[in-house]
Amino acid sequence: MAAGSASASTPSEGPFDSAACADRLAAATAEAVGSLGRRGAVVAVSGGVDSGVAAALSARGLGPEHVLCLRLPERDVGDASADLGLELARAIGAPTEEQSITDVLEALGCYAIRDAAIRRVFPDYEPSWRHKLVRSAPSGGMIVFSLVVERPDGAQERRRMPPDAYRELLAATNMKQRARKLIEYTWADRLGYAVIGTPNLLEFDQGFFVKGGDGLADVKPIARLYKGQVYALARELALPAAIAERQPTTETFSLPQSQEEFYFGYPHELMDTLLRGHDEGTDAATLAAELGLTPEEVSTAYGEIERRRVATRYLHAAAIVPDGGC
Repeated sequence: MAAGSASASTPSEGPFDSAACADRLAAATAEAVGSLGRRGAVVAVSGGVDSGVAAALSARGLGPEHVLCLRLPERDVGDASADLGLELARAIGAPTEEQSITDVLEALGCYAIRDAAIRRVFPDYEPSWRHKLVRSAPSGGMIVFSLVVERPDGAQERRRMPPDAYRELLAATNMKQRARKLIEYTWADRLGYAVIGTPNLLEFDQGFFVKGGDGLADVKPIARLYKGQVYALARELALPAAIAERQPTTETFSLPQSQEEFYFGYPHELMDTLLRGHDEGTDAATLAAELGLTPEEVSTAYGEIERRRVATRYLHAAAIVPDGGC
């Protein structure tokens, strides 16, 4: 049975009390912001459920008038996310500002570097072609990344990316997260606010963020919550349905792209269960029976969880100050 076809429920240590959790996290977020000597919060809202919940918790804890929802669109992903961000800000009663990062990225060379990397795989590539990066299916072996482009006639073609072109493409697209973070901190400095991070537990634990980009924040309210719990909070906080039910995306490439096909290899419902099973030491055969997978498939997932933690340790590391004995 394919991993993506498993019927998995969100794991929990018991019934998840979304109402109590929302109250506790809102209060804890406000306390954290106050402990930093800041008087409000800046949240970059992408139209996704994570940033929506982080913004709503901040508004509940600090008061919506002390939360700025920043909408930071970019030409590859269009305005749909910014429109959802506006809907969110109106729903929670918070002020909002929109600032496109396209010109910043153009000036930094993001698109030029990206296009050069893509042409190493597709020499006839044109910037108007939509594209995305996808991983190989979980197998227990090396993960292979491929580039997908959509030609003007609508035909899509997929080719494996060599490591140097892959790194070049990621280096370019990581500018998007870093440019957004620069703007977030500029607004935070202007207002005396703290920057709120939006990673959930899957992203935080497994290193699905950019160092100095979306991984940088002063407070991370939902970093201990599984993705399914974030969705439960979205319903509890009465977020607009278009946000509360939106499936996770990367918001990076011009072709629609799920987090599953780019990074995790599994849908978030299944990934929640696999991560908890791994951390609780659940035997692969036991969890496999629960999920309708084979023990080998669960063992493969456990192995990927461990390898990602090792590979992304650098992303979590603070700056090292060597002691030279001077």
